[in-house]
Amino acid sequence: MSTTETAIASAEAHSAHNYHPLPVVVASAEGAWMTDVEGRRYLDMLAGYSALNFGHGNRRLIEAAKAQLDRVTLTSRAFHHDRFADFCTQLAELCGMEMVLPMNTGAEAVETAVKTARKWGYRVKGVPDGMAKIIVASNNFHGRTTTIISFSTDQEARMDFGPYTPGFEIVPYGDLTALRAAMTDNTVAVLLEPIQGEAGVLVPPPGYLPRVRELTRERDVLFIADEIQSGLGRTGKTFACEHEGVVPDMYVLGKALGGGVVPVSAVVSSAAVLGVYRPGEHGSTFGGNPLACAVALEVIAMLRTGEFQQRATELGDHLHQELGLMVGGGAVETVRGRGLWAGVDIAPGHGTGREVSEKLMDRRVLVKDTHGSTIRIAPPLVISKEDLDWGLEQLREVLRG
Repeated sequence: MSTTETAIASAEAHSAHNYHPLPVVVASAEGAWMTDVEGRRYLDMLAGYSALNFGHGNRRLIEAAKAQLDRVTLTSRAFHHDRFADFCTQLAELCGMEMVLPMNTGAEAVETAVKTARKWGYRVKGVPDGMAKIIVASNNFHGRTTTIISFSTDQEARMDFGPYTPGFEIVPYGDLTALRAAMTDNTVAVLLEPIQGEAGVLVPPPGYLPRVRELTRERDVLFIADEIQSGLGRTGKTFACEHEGVVPDMYVLGKALGGGVVPVSAVVSSAAVLGVYRPGEHGSTFGGNPLACAVALEVIAMLRTGEFQQRATELGDHLHQELGLMVGGGAVETVRGRGLWAGVDIAPGHGTGREVSEKLMDRRVLVKDTHGSTIRIAPPLVISKEDLDWGLEQLREVLRG
């Protein structure tokens, strides 16, 4: 067997089969390119589901991590450390908020947001104990914990994991009438992705997010924006909510916050919301650790320049223009997205999303399928226009058959 086949066979034999990765074994990476164990180079058009917005091996982030590795990596929250205050202060400023509650993974941050909204509902809004409700959207993807999959409409994510956690109301994404009807005096939050990533990069109708903001204010309900995939430059703004001039009550952040170097996530909100916590009520041993804070501080500094948001805007306009030219030729039904992020629906008869992804892999381009017929395109924001064009040409060739 080849080195690739041996590695994959070993992984199949000794790891749970909870993923179905493409048959490529990456050994190294730099910028927008990855190299496998056979020495073949691939253009990364997924960027770790936006965790690698700044590219593989970004020197600023690697140097920040190396410098911190020589000092201290973990204290737990039993003690203060000298990177924590700067991280919380600067992330709050970037978000236009007041307080930060750091965690590690996106799912942990969503769980934290759920707990925060419930506690706020009981302590501040006055909802009767145990009666808090949170409204979410169909086709959402917020993580895979037992609570989060309880309000998923993806049966693959839910099946065989019950009993499910109560307290959630699911309404159609983009449907203001349904959202309004679902609100009661016991509603404490509306939790939404400003753009639904896993669902196929679904952008809500124009005006939807501003009306959600108005409705939540009218009913004294928290608006929680899950910007784990859409935030931190991906769409051409620091946050996807900015495209509609919306500021939520709470941001849920992850993925790119750790620069693809370490897992970093956070809930960012006002003192009135995050101030409901008292010592011992929530926590994480690794949340806000020195190494994570050092890397995230460099991410924040990079975002402050506006360079990456600008690249996502300019390259994103080019990406959508080129993808738009593929619609109507018989192979592509629809293209959606914003910034350097797109969902491409493959027409029946031209292969499933998985089949198209495999054919692109053979042409040294890596993307990921979702929901059967859709592929997602989300390259690192550092990708060059020439490399982006080369990747798009490989997609054209695959679709030509």
